[in-house]
Amino acid sequence: MSEATTAIGRLEPIQDRGGAAQPLLQVSGLTKHFAVRGELFSARRTVRAVDNVSFAILKGETVGIVGESGCGKSTTARLLMHLMPRDAGEIVYDGMQVGPALSLRELRRGMQMVFQDSYASLNPRLTVEESVAFGPKVHGMGDSAARELARELLGKVGLRPETFASRYPHEISGGQRQRVNIARALALSPRLVILDEAVSALDKSVEAQVLNLLADLKREFGLTYLFISHDLNVVRYVSDRVLVMYLGEVVEVGPVDKVWDFPAHPYTRALLAAMPSSDPDRRTETPPISGDPPNPIDPPPGCRFHTRCPCAEPLCAKATPKLTPLDTMGHEAACYMAVAGSGHSRAPTREKDIA
Repeated sequence: MSEATTAIGRLEPIQDRGGAAQPLLQVSGLTKHFAVRGELFSARRTVRAVDNVSFAILKGETVGIVGESGCGKSTTARLLMHLMPRDAGEIVYDGMQVGPALSLRELRRGMQMVFQDSYASLNPRLTVEESVAFGPKVHGMGDSAARELARELLGKVGLRPETFASRYPHEISGGQRQRVNIARALALSPRLVILDEAVSALDKSVEAQVLNLLADLKREFGLTYLFISHDLNVVRYVSDRVLVMYLGEVVEVGPVDKVWDFPAHPYTRALLAAMPSSDPDRRTETPPISGDPPNPIDPPPGCRFHTRCPCAEPLCAKATPKLTPLDTMGHEAACYMAVAGSGHSRAPTREKDIA
């Protein structure tokens, strides 16, 4: 057994504890509010960036998160990686609560992240090989083993190590830099990889190559993905389930085909209707959603989408709707129109009418 293979074994983060039935990641009540300095003599206010978000990621699946800019997608990812402190909420990784039972150092060995800006993510003073080898060395791997592992991973992501290992970030293209970031994320043998707009800065041909690479790596290494993007076509292509976020809250969640074919929340329907079409006979004549999102410093009461919703009724402004199961397939929506007997004029009269 080679030194690199032995070292990889020592860095294996956390073995499967609960089997396939136990979610790899469970998030409950995740909350992050940012304090905003008010004007002179005015009270301090807070931006509700992420507000009581809960979801689970099963082992081996890809979960997508979509929503407008400022809805809390990237903040959620940074909270999961502990790049900023959370105000409230519980994060459980494979049955172990982060903090009491699982240290941050152990969590980082099992969960890695690929950022949108491929250049800013890399140290310009380190070569490609040194960037990929840095994490394993921090976790105790020897220099020669870490470099051997780095070269192996560069080959896995389609970069010939004899050509790219000694190059610096400014000497390679954006798509190649993102491949380096993916290799660096895999260097600690994680089980969960968070991809935060990882392909949005790439042109379409390179984007397709990176997406195919991610699919191949998922099969080869048994990875689980949390995929954050504003491109709905990409999310549908890569995801098994999808979460729709609006103004810091999850408004709909479910299997991606179910959400696309039978969207239950008017915000989800508006997002899907806004997707550009290549058919000239199906051009969008009227905007599916109007106005800007409300100020997150002072969000509207009740359903936060009611100020832009064409189906809003007085009920929507009085109380916040909760995520409600719509079927037995995991499709849920936080909308009074989806809750039987909620009092909304468009709500189903019986629960079986929802599906």
